[in-house]
Amino acid sequence: MPYQWIPTPPRDAGGAARSAAREALRLWPHRSMTNRGFAIFIGASFALICMPLIAVLGSPVLWGLLPFMVGTLWLAWSMIRWKDRQMELVEELTLWDDRVALVRREARGGERRWEANPYWVQVRLHDKGGPVENYVTLEGGDRKVEIGAFLSPEERAALFDDLSRRLPARP
Repeated sequence: MPYQWIPTPPRDAGGAARSAAREALRLWPHRSMTNRGFAIFIGASFALICMPLIAVLGSPVLWGLLPFMVGTLWLAWSMIRWKDRQMELVEELTLWDDRVALVRREARGGERRWEANPYWVQVRLHDKGGPVENYVTLEGGDRKVEIGAFLSPEERAALFDDLSRRLPARP
């Protein structure tokens, strides 16, 4: 599952442990292709692209087809790597006794933060009506934020259960 609860306090930029943090949650998008899978795909594509070129070895037709074959391979390489860079997204939810903080780190270095008092935070699961099925939001402070929108519907439902158990219940 592309999220993990971390029981030890997370480290800040200086390496020191934050005081009184109970636990942290780290979420990331699922990656269906590993680096090894990428290498196998590019190697297999190269082999398959070279097969038709064997028939035209030694003829001027080879030089007419070669740029298109190389361009196709380069385009596949660059599009897969571009998508990988887009998926370098991380959401971190940290629970303290006196506050809840959600930090979303985007692929291009952008960062969005949200903090609220855990007593007033409500976890909501929107079965339908959200941008995705089983849409999970945290409501508290002055706004409502989404969490884990990139997860599958089953993973978002499990995330909702985890968050409901870990955040304090209001009377």
